[in-house]
Parts: sequence; structure tokens; C-alpha cells
Amino acid sequence: MNALIISAVLGVIMMFGSTLLKQKNSIRALATGGMLLLLLANLLEMGGIRFFQVELKGMLFFDQFALVFHSLLLLAVLLYIILAAPDMEKVGVNYADYFALLFFILCGVAMVLAFKSLLILFLGIEIISIPLYILTGSDKKNLKGNEAALKYFLLGSFSTGLMLMGIALVYGARGTFSTLANPAITPMNLNLLIAGMAFLLFSMAFKVSAAPFHFWTPDVYDGAPTVFTSFMATIVKAAVFVAFVRLFDELFGDFDGKWRLWVAVLTAVTLFIGNITAVFQQSVKRMLAYSSIAQAGFMLFALYAMNGDGKEGLLLYAAAYCFATIGIFAVLARMKDYTFDGFNGMGKTRPFIAAALAVFLFSLAGIPLTAGFLAKFYMLKAALAVPGSAWLVLFAVLMAAVSVYYYFRVLQAMYFREPGETSHPEFPAYFKWVLGAMAALVIVLGVLPELLLGRLYF
Repeated sequence: MNALIISAVLGVIMMFGSTLLKQKNSIRALATGGMLLLLLANLLEMGGIRFFQVELKGMLFFDQFALVFHSLLLLAVLLYIILAAPDMEKVGVNYADYFALLFFILCGVAMVLAFKSLLILFLGIEIISIPLYILTGSDKKNLKGNEAALKYFLLGSFSTGLMLMGIALVYGARGTFSTLANPAITPMNLNLLIAGMAFLLFSMAFKVSAAPFHFWTPDVYDGAPTVFTSFMATIVKAAVFVAFVRLFDELFGDFDGKWRLWVAVLTAVTLFIGNITAVFQQSVKRMLAYSSIAQAGFMLFALYAMNGDGKEGLLLYAAAYCFATIGIFAVLARMKDYTFDGFNGMGKTRPFIAAALAVFLFSLAGIPLTAGFLAKFYMLKAALAVPGSAWLVLFAVLMAAVSVYYYFRVLQAMYFREPGETSHPEFPAYFKWVLGAMAALVIVLGVLPELLLGRLYF
């Protein structure tokens, strides 16, 4: 509850910051300090210190899983702001407003992580989505970005309609919006519940860019300013995945036989389309967009398995994916050439940056001794606990092998090609330190995952 209220207040403060603070360094310092305060408040709530005593009427419940996951995402946002805040200046003149929108998104993130009512889930998703539509089209001079924002808005509105229809049908079947209640379901109401379940499954699949509801993802990620693509591909996706898992666990857990096959098909199709399409991309930014679809396929195993290993795997996967993707996009945002050739010879001209990128790419590909490897292992282990899932696990391993190809294309360009005509940008010292710290976190979590997973149990 600490982070939910403080993030809303910080969003309002940043809105007025555009008029009270004229120096961009001051705005950046205020946003960074606000994020530190937000992270500290959430950590204190994990220790039992709650600043605000609010009667939630059973609509929100901040359990240990929600608090730990929220702390992880807030840490990722803090690192994101440190790395990417200077690049936001290039997007437009409304510098403080960008941070205000980010804090409002974090308000929605807190809601979807701890919802116990379908109404809170809907409000949280919309509080996340509406600022994202604005950030996608924030570079008004970029026609590609304007097109991406319009496409995102229209398709997002359509998926919201599906979600509302699903919520209405579920309410008709159960007579309550609460996920805590467990009313008796009559045979007639069971049909309503299954229909509502299908609508919610399809709408949430759109939000996490699972195939075949992924068509918006490449164009939106490619058209949006790179600095904001990083945020929507990591923090937002991880938070909505938690909501996805909690929704089906708490509301439809007793009917898993009716939707597990659908989720298995979604997982297989997402893994196939994401990985195979990424192989043919010539832009690293667009490749990462399809890569995020493939990574969503692995995260869907937490929904498919619906067990303890799946939830632990989702937490570790979110850490590995967020740190690696934020790091790669932070470097990409400062480059002029987004093609693979733009990385030619970076191992010679910028050895430290190239080494950090190598760690991130190893993690995304699932190479041992990285957090990405263990995250994939936890997901596959969780799926194997479900009878009859061996085919899906073998298919996922095959797709993971395919992903090595397009991730290693970047490594090949950095270390086995000569620098091209386009020079690589200079990176300030603080940028290298933060990037190095993130790479170290990826390795540490790959060796000692209990440092993170242990927080779930005490």
C-alpha cells in the first residue's frame, strides 16, 4: 500500500515539476529521488511497516509475493531511470511529464500485482495502458511513432472491450467481482463462466503480447521512442504476467482442465512465432521486439503449470529479463544505427559495454551461469510437474536453441567484425558502472537464485 499511494503522489509532484523546475538536471534528480523513496517504502512494507492504514474492503491484498515482485520491479525502474533519463530529453520538451506518466504507470502496477477484485484488475490495467499510449506517440515529429501510438490505442481499446465482456460474464456466473469468494456454480452458470474465462484469456494474452494476439508488438516497439520501448517491454509485461497468473489461479484454479490446453497452445504458438520471426529481422530493435514475444512464451509456463515452481520461476524470469533487456535498450537508445552492422567491432572500440551486452544476451539466450538459464530451468521444471506436458517442454527447448542464433548475431558483430563507418557513441562513467552492476546481478542470480527467491518465504 505504501508504494501505491506514494507513486500516485509522486506522479502529481512531477506534473507540477515542469513549471517549478526549469533545469532538466533538477527534474531528473527529483525523479531519481522519488524512485529511491518508492523502493524504500515498499521494502519497509515487506518488513511490516505500513505508512497508510486504509480499509481496502478485500479489493487489494499485498502479500509477500506481491511485495517482493513489486520491489524487484521498482529496482528495475530505478536502474532504468538512471540509465535512460538523459535520453528522454531527446524525445520532446515535456521532460517532467514523462516521469509523471511513469509514476502513474507504477501506480497501476501496484494494483495489478495485488488485486483481489476484477474491478481493481481492470482499473490497474487501464492506469498502465493509457499513459503507455501517450508515451508511444510522445515524439510528435516521428510519423512512425504516431502510427504506432494509434495502432496501440485502437487494438488496446479492443482488448479492453474483450476484458470488460469477460468480467461481465464472470460476474453473471459468480455474482461477485471478488476473486476470494467461491460461490456455487450451477450448470447454466458454468457456461457463462467458461465464456468469460475465454474472453479474459484472450484479452490478457493481448496485454502480454502472446501469439496470436501479438500483431501490435513489433510495430509499437519499433515505432515508439527506444527509451520508452525498454519500459513497456519489461516492467509492464512482467507486472501484467503476475496479474495473468493470479487471475487464473484464484478465479479459475478449480477449472484448470478447461483452460490448460488453451494455454498450452498459446505457449507453443508464441514460442514458435516469436523465435522464428526474430531470426529474419535486420534491425536489432525489431529483433528484440520479436524476442520479447518469445520470452513471453516461456513466461506463459507459469500460467500453464500453476504451481510453486512456476511462481518462483516467474519471479526469477522477470529479474533476468528486465535487467538484461533494460541494459540492451539503454545502449541501443544511444546508437544511431539499429541494424546488426551498427554493433560491428564494438568489442574493440567499447570493450566494457560489449562485455555487459554479452552477459545480457547470454542470459536472454539461456546460457548457464546466468539468471536467464535458471529462469528457463524453473519454468520447464514447473511444466514437467503437469501430466502430459513433455511435448511442450521439448518444443520449448528446441525454440530456446533457435533463439541462440539471433542473439549470437549481435555477439558475432561485436567481436568478429571490424568497426564500420558509423562510430560507436561515448558512454559516461556512471552509465558503465550501472550497466556493469546490472550484468553482475544477472550473473549472481544465475549462481545464487535463493538471494531473490528466498525473500518469498520470510
